[in-house]
Amino acid sequence: MSGDGTRLLALAGGVGGAKLALGLASILPAERLTVVVNTADDFEHLGLAICPDLDTVMYTLGGVANPDTGWGRRDESWAVMEAIGALGGETWFRLGDKDLAVHIERSRRLRAGEPLSMVTHDLARRLGVRPTLLPMSDDPVRTMVETNRGELAFQDWFVRLRCEPVVKSVRFAGVGTAAPHPILSDLANLHGVVICPSNPFVSVGPILALPGVRDALAGAGVPRVAVTPIVGGQAVKGPAAKMLAELGHDVSAVGVARYYTGLIDGFVLDAMDSNLAPSIETLGLKVRVTDTMMRDDADKRRLAAATLDFVDELAASGQN
Repeated sequence: MSGDGTRLLALAGGVGGAKLALGLASILPAERLTVVVNTADDFEHLGLAICPDLDTVMYTLGGVANPDTGWGRRDESWAVMEAIGALGGETWFRLGDKDLAVHIERSRRLRAGEPLSMVTHDLARRLGVRPTLLPMSDDPVRTMVETNRGELAFQDWFVRLRCEPVVKSVRFAGVGTAAPHPILSDLANLHGVVICPSNPFVSVGPILALPGVRDALAGAGVPRVAVTPIVGGQAVKGPAAKMLAELGHDVSAVGVARYYTGLIDGFVLDAMDSNLAPSIETLGLKVRVTDTMMRDDADKRRLAAATLDFVDELAASGQN
């Protein structure tokens, strides 16, 4: 990345966001990468504060993520969950023993009055995360999904009901009074912004909905690039394609690019969808076509390098 001494801000949530964050972390010096993660899918479960997106990114950057599921921790055991099940407790949201240790310690410290960002900083450090990892806010924001079965808390819809109810709309309870993490408004010395291939509605959307964040990023005067989470009309992982359809958007990379119109300068499109490049360019966006699938660590590094090159080109051309 050109521009020594400048920072890259990555917005992330979910498995796709975690993968690209790891690719970026493998290229950039730790002090030049800040990853801000969605916390609107946080919830309280079994009396504990659970932060699914934040933990997925933290475990991935720390090298302790479960490589098979993309969430939770590797080499996990399930003794507590099995014991809870035997007692008739709730087991629909699976939490391994090592994962539970994080939730227990985080919950203890939050109840003692520490802000989520401080707790996250320390947990990430202890797990070996080197870039700066931050929650989008220390204040609670919760994604609520209006469906054909009524309004559901996000994890009820996503995990317990396996995304089956038809989505009519999404809102973020508490977002109007939540204070964004200061890093989202302190954009000095910034080289660029990368929106990772995360769900635009429920992973990136809550970050952008925080007061002043979208306007601050749009006016940052640095390249802002989004990487598609949709390839060949399908979500690489998760319900993004289903949500695009049910919320009335094109189920394609074009639909995602249109969602970010007015915020981004460039869009990273998968080679499978190269025929869509002209349609995205009509939105006023520059397009970089590359293989966006991240099957292994080499793929994550390759996509990160292509994305950073794209940011550099936009910065050099002044097209932002």
